[in-house]
Amino acid sequence: MKIAYFDCFAGISGDMTLGALIGAGADPERLKDSLATLGVGGYRIEVSRKISGYIEATDVHVILDEPHHTHHRRLKEILETIRGASLSDPVKQTAERIFRRLAAAESRVHGCAPEEVHFHEVGAVDAIIDIVGAAIALEMLGSPKVVSSPMPTFHGYVKGSHGVFPLPAPATAEILRGVPWRKLDIEGELVTPTGAAIIAEIASGFGPLPAMRVESIGYGAGKSAIGIPNVLRVMIGEESVASPGSGCVSVIETNIDDLNPQFYETAMERLFAAGALDVYMSPIQMKKNRPGTLLSVICDPEQTESVAAVVLDETSTLGVRISRWERICLDRRWEEVVTEFGPVRIKIGEREGREIQASPEYEDCRRAATEHGVTVRRVYESALTLYRTNRR
Repeated sequence: MKIAYFDCFAGISGDMTLGALIGAGADPERLKDSLATLGVGGYRIEVSRKISGYIEATDVHVILDEPHHTHHRRLKEILETIRGASLSDPVKQTAERIFRRLAAAESRVHGCAPEEVHFHEVGAVDAIIDIVGAAIALEMLGSPKVVSSPMPTFHGYVKGSHGVFPLPAPATAEILRGVPWRKLDIEGELVTPTGAAIIAEIASGFGPLPAMRVESIGYGAGKSAIGIPNVLRVMIGEESVASPGSGCVSVIETNIDDLNPQFYETAMERLFAAGALDVYMSPIQMKKNRPGTLLSVICDPEQTESVAAVVLDETSTLGVRISRWERICLDRRWEEVVTEFGPVRIKIGEREGREIQASPEYEDCRRAATEHGVTVRRVYESALTLYRTNRR
């Protein structure tokens, strides 16, 4: 399977995405011709090369004929523009989903319906070109499955059409709910709302570089100097698929009969923070007929030592047992549905491209149920019904 890894070590924006995809092999002239079918005038695209922190990257500029004029658009107008273009259905659908994700985030920030959102910066010509262009470029590269690194943290303030806001911008923070972050903490807007919407929509997961055979690499240049190479790296290649049953995890266990039960909560929190995939406790009967607890922790093999150290620090045990287990897992990805109670993420389990199961995220359902004074079950069933309806 074709796969693309987005390495967002310096953030992501719309023009960085286009630059990285062009650098990885997307044809810029074909891209321009396809974008021209949108019928959106008043711009030109310049593609050049620049050095950022000693790395040569592709620099994409969307230059407006009237740089001081911003056309505010509603979602309906943008979607009509996309649907009327001479583009493939998958490209149109991807671009539409990205804009709907933006509209949902803006509506939550400003307290209005998605259909009433006025797209200011993100609705300008350059963002339409960035979003539709990213969908086109991905199709040129074989419509790969996309995996992304966690988002880098950053701070400061940004001035928008609604005033001055702290970073991450409110819309960016909404879009990236549920997406993992990693500490970088550079001043400046490393992740824009447009970049956040693109990666949140196209990525099937977030984490380290997956097993793959890399065929091409592209670097997309950012516009600001931030003290490190301000580039987005995209690696394209073939996914290395492990044979069934070859996945391996460490299982760390210990028997405990003398720990204050209140301490298990802290131990569990620290174990998950250290990289545990799962933590569970089972009642057991120990020597001298004492009731005890079997503490079991599952983690990736490379996390074994750090996770075992937490067990030894946070519990009363004098030692742990470690074993290696093989496991078979479904591929997992997330989709989001916007219910009458608000957005709810759907966790989807797949095997060889076929959907096996789908379930609404409990924490999203609980939050929505609390906000609207309804039962969790009602939100859960509403989200699942909407997801299944949209799949038809």
